[in-house]
Amino acid sequence: EDESTVLVDNKCQCVRITSRIIRDPDNPSEDIVERNIRIIVPLNTRENISDPTSPLRTEFKYNLANLCKKCDPTEIELDNQVFTASQSNICPDDDYSETCYTYDRNKCYTTLVPITHRGGTRMVKATLTPDSCYPD
Repeated sequence: EDESTVLVDNKCQCVRITSRIIRDPDNPSEDIVERNIRIIVPLNTRENISDPTSPLRTEFKYNLANLCKKCDPTEIELDNQVFTASQSNICPDDDYSETCYTYDRNKCYTTLVPITHRGGTRMVKATLTPDSCYPD
């Protein structure tokens, strides 16, 4: 009875939304849906998480409707035919990129860093999340 369903687990924006059905405290003969929204605000994150020299982020914006979109396509069967559909009709374009407030451990992040060697300095790409950049 205490089981919650995870509706959103957005590691990029540090948000987790769960839902469960509970007895209505005002009317014990009815059930209600309880939603729990957990937002972890990473206070020491940078405006550009891939650039360790960018200024600290001071503004965090969350849009509940965007967080709850289910845009990943799924296969459904109707009248013995299989169709691909998404659960939302307001999905962002392919070039849409949400603002990440912390590293999504499933994505590879890199940055350029200066390396000085034998009197010369050159910019070299360095990984910020090595486990995501180099598969086993």
